[in-house]
Amino acid sequence: MKIKAVGAYSAKQPLEPMDITRREPGPNDVKIEIAYCGVCHSDLHQVRSEWAGTVYPCVPGHEIVGRVVAVGDQVEKYAPDEPGHTLGGYSQQIVVHERYVLRIRHPQEQLAAVAPLLCAGITTYSPLRHWQAGPGKKVGVVGIGGLGHMGIKLAHAMGAHVVAFTTSEAKREAAKALGADEVVNSRNADEMAAHLKSFDFILNTVAAPHNLDDFTTLLKRDGTMTLVGAPATPHKSPEVFNLIMKRRAIAGSMIGGIPETQEMLDFCAEHGIVADIEMIRADQINEAYERMLRGDVKYRFVIDNRTLTD
Repeated sequence: MKIKAVGAYSAKQPLEPMDITRREPGPNDVKIEIAYCGVCHSDLHQVRSEWAGTVYPCVPGHEIVGRVVAVGDQVEKYAPDEPGHTLGGYSQQIVVHERYVLRIRHPQEQLAAVAPLLCAGITTYSPLRHWQAGPGKKVGVVGIGGLGHMGIKLAHAMGAHVVAFTTSEAKREAAKALGADEVVNSRNADEMAAHLKSFDFILNTVAAPHNLDDFTTLLKRDGTMTLVGAPATPHKSPEVFNLIMKRRAIAGSMIGGIPETQEMLDFCAEHGIVADIEMIRADQINEAYERMLRGDVKYRFVIDNRTLTD
């Protein structure tokens, strides 16, 4: 079946409207009418072939929310997909195997703001859960952007004492509104020194190279800093003695699996957590990419997929 989408035919071209073909649902498939799709920085990397493996035409988008409009007649059994590469959520519909479908329990009016939970939400929830953020734990969140604002909300809801780190004084009050108990300007040496050797866990969401030593020195003995930002060039190599003297660790984390993503969605529904979003039309996607590169969004763009047909 033919549907409307937005995608790119090469790394050097802007995104543009296109018609794509979706397979008809097989016996184990679910057809979803997409209501909203979040815009993630990794979408930009994929479209511009900044990460290896992009196949064109490329329709990005993995923060997909919508409504089930058809299911196969054997939804509990596996059936192989047709050959071809995946076309994503900047489109009217998608057909997926039932194992990749998640249930959203948020109220209808929050549906658009749920979309970024499927990347920014799970990317921050997974390490916070793995390293046991919760009551009695002091947790730092470095960076207050698409990932960081979710990290603050989630760590606060888990019961941790949350300290947000930013290089922007203008974000101090915004971080407190998101749930931070304290906010530190990481360019202020005195503010940083006041937190030496005090953190159980630090979630570092910054996607630009920076000095990791500034934050590893803030960890307690056996503390961990987990990196979820993916910079285009490497960080400066950290000072080994900051790690070995206190048995500190620098770790990494991506997203979570399907069961943990469902757990995250249920947790967020229970605690009333959604992303802070700016809704855009499908024809504003190229402008949104440029604004995203400048950090000019609080905190995630979401496409209203109804505008694909306007």
